[in-house]
Parts: sequence; C-alpha cells; structure tokens
Amino acid sequence: MKTVTTREANQRFSELLSQVERGEEVVITKHGRPVAVLSTYQAPVMTPERKAAIERVRRIMKKGLPWGAPFRTFTRDEMHER
Repeated sequence: MKTVTTREANQRFSELLSQVERGEEVVITKHGRPVAVLSTYQAPVMTPERKAAIERVRRIMKKGLPWGAPFRTFTRDEMHER
C-alpha cells in the first residue's frame, strides 16, 4: 500500500487515480498520520438486514408520520416564518 502526504495527493491526484484503477490502494497522510484511503469503489453489500431496513423506510414514507393531535395545517407563509 502506497503512502502519500495530502500535498502530494493534491498535486498528483490524476496519477494516483490511475494507480488505484490498476488495483493499488493509497493511504493519504496529514502531519504523518493516516487520514484517508484512496481505493477502488466497492458497491455496498445488499444484506437481508439492509433490504428490510430500506423496505421499512419506504413503508413509513408512503404512510407518512403523525403530526400529533390536534392536527394543524400551515400556510406557506407560516412555514417560512422565523
């Protein structure tokens, strides 16, 4: 794994991206401490738990959230008052 400073990463970004495309990983340091890793993109794994969480959020969004009692409507102007 290659290590570069933030300054080097800034100056040689295109070159570093080419290296990453070839499979290398690059650690970027600031004041001698690792702060980031430049690596190839990995799509998130769609686990059963993740699928279930997404479906729960979709159901909630479709149903909407309760505003409490009594329900009050707001005009556009009231919504933008501070």
